[in-house]
Amino acid sequence: MNTQLRFNEALLITDRAFKPFQCVAWTLPEGNGEVSITVIDRTHSRTLGRRRLTKAVYSDPAQLAATLEQAREDLSRDGVHFAPWHMPE
Repeated sequence: MNTQLRFNEALLITDRAFKPFQCVAWTLPEGNGEVSITVIDRTHSRTLGRRRLTKAVYSDPAQLAATLEQAREDLSRDGVHFAPWHMPE
């Protein structure tokens, strides 16, 4: 995947990266292009991790992949186990 990602594509990819958990995403009211994501457990009772993604990150497939892989690694070190995932081509 070499072309820039659209916002909705990036959100779908991000959600899939954190399965089997839920990923909630929202934009900030200031409208600066950032997206905040929060990964929560299946019972919706515990936040597992948070990240902010700039438009430069979520629109670039390579940057998004690197950011999501790093987030998965960070959470895995804390004992969170994810389903296998790879960046779509």
